[in-house]
Amino acid sequence: MTETADPTPRNERRVARPVLLAVLAAAWAVLYGCVQTYWRLTGPSEMSPVGEDLIAFAGWPVVGLCAAAAVLALAVLRAGSGPLVRNGLLLAVAGVSGALLVAAAPLVLDVVGGLLPGLGIGVYPLGMLSRVGCVAVAVLLAAAADRYRRLSSPWCTACGRSAAVARMREVTPYWAYAAAYLAVAGWLARVLAQIRVGMDNTPFAAGVSMLLFEVGFVLAGLLLPLALVHSWGRVWPWWVPGLSGRRVPRWLVLGPAIGISGGLLAYFGSGLVDMVYERLHGRAAFGQDGGLDLPAAFFWISVPAYVLWGLGMAVAAYSYFHRTRMVCTACGN
Repeated sequence: MTETADPTPRNERRVARPVLLAVLAAAWAVLYGCVQTYWRLTGPSEMSPVGEDLIAFAGWPVVGLCAAAAVLALAVLRAGSGPLVRNGLLLAVAGVSGALLVAAAPLVLDVVGGLLPGLGIGVYPLGMLSRVGCVAVAVLLAAAADRYRRLSSPWCTACGRSAAVARMREVTPYWAYAAAYLAVAGWLARVLAQIRVGMDNTPFAAGVSMLLFEVGFVLAGLLLPLALVHSWGRVWPWWVPGLSGRRVPRWLVLGPAIGISGGLLAYFGSGLVDMVYERLHGRAAFGQDGGLDLPAAFFWISVPAYVLWGLGMAVAAYSYFHRTRMVCTACGN
């Protein structure tokens, strides 16, 4: 029996409509929304130091976000490819996914407290599961929307890259270098603020966990942003015994960069908005969490510094993501 050739172009066969992702995102959003509704009606147990499992959108607002996520997830199945519809839908998805990530921002503390229990950060298992569930809604929705974006874009449907994005494989753009060093500047500003008030004036306990935290703090603020833009973040340098000249595993750099930058932007970004809101209303809630008695100037320096750190690293990570992607076999970019 002679096999009939598939007339569909290769780059159009590579990506199917995001049916599975969209249905999974909608189903999870509905399920998580139902759990949140149940907790609102019955009153859940303590799930964080402040009681609520989420921030900013805790309570009924997150139920509304879940409903919106379910609607948007199903919308990507029927939406057309016109620029107005496409851009409007992607913008709505970005807003809902971003709000859900902000709501689950305390997950950063869960991760740090779980990895370094000696720091004294309280771990709330049920609250942590709730925050993971919230992040999952955002990630699934964004993944379905990204698949739709690739299908509806004027570029290759397999990789979704434009010519400008494809050129990032050849050279790291100047703005990525600027972003990486901006991240380092934010980290340095945070360190200097801590030195000014005293290195012993922190909410964390001392010991091995604190030492590991400090080492990780330096690596994440100094080494990681620079690895995203310099060649030694892609090929092991000569000063790494046994690995020199070998390719650095892509996700060894990209994974922590995405996780840390996302956590910093969500947690401290929402904190900065709250600080500005309180200040505009004549209030100042500084050092309430952890019982720190520090001057207001410390928070007005350190919190924006964290945001700058996260923003710079996110931009540099975007460049690294495209710089280290494999050549698309469909379009050659």
